[in-house]
Amino acid sequence: MIETGIVVVAGSAGFGAGRLGSRLLCRLRRGVRPPRLWCEVAVTLLWTVVAVGEALGTTPPWWVPVPLALGWLAVLLTACDVLARRLPDALTLTAYPGCAALLAFAASWRPELVPRALVGAVVFAGCYACVGVVAPGNLGAGDVKLAGSLGALIGAVSPAAVPLVMVVAALLTLAVAAVLRRGVVPHGPSMLLPGWLVTAFPFFGVEPAPWWGPVAPP
Repeated sequence: MIETGIVVVAGSAGFGAGRLGSRLLCRLRRGVRPPRLWCEVAVTLLWTVVAVGEALGTTPPWWVPVPLALGWLAVLLTACDVLARRLPDALTLTAYPGCAALLAFAASWRPELVPRALVGAVVFAGCYACVGVVAPGNLGAGDVKLAGSLGALIGAVSPAAVPLVMVVAALLTLAVAAVLRRGVVPHGPSMLLPGWLVTAFPFFGVEPAPWWGPVAPP
């Protein structure tokens, strides 16, 4: 009963967070107006999935804020990229201090997440920056700015997941372009979807410590 209540509360909170996000997008400089209830429904769905994962024990409680925050940000950035073909600095740049705070909190339980996150950020941002320089038409500036913070969160789960997410993102973008028969399509959603999935269903390589602290060896 308590677990069901947590899922319901998470879904309700997601709806409210989605509503705030929708209003924020309307007020941003060069903002967008998402379709009615689009942000609310999308954030509700993502937050409910995270709450179910926590209730089932697959997501450590100390990690839950990460997929919640990334899910909210992903919905807002997807709306911007789909509707206006841009990822605004107001969201991509402010994500860096937000990610740092989330990882600092998680690192109080798992300190090894910090070097993993740094590796993920350098690899993701470095690869995207190189592509942006060599073939600027293939990536937007917003994609490159997003890569660092997104790579940090993915790398915290597993640095090996970073190149995997990049490959999946490229394939998704190509698939969408082929289906829509367009030469250029937004790349941000293709980065965010697999990135969020990695954080929502984390695999840390070993059994994560419980929220109350490490378990004493037998």
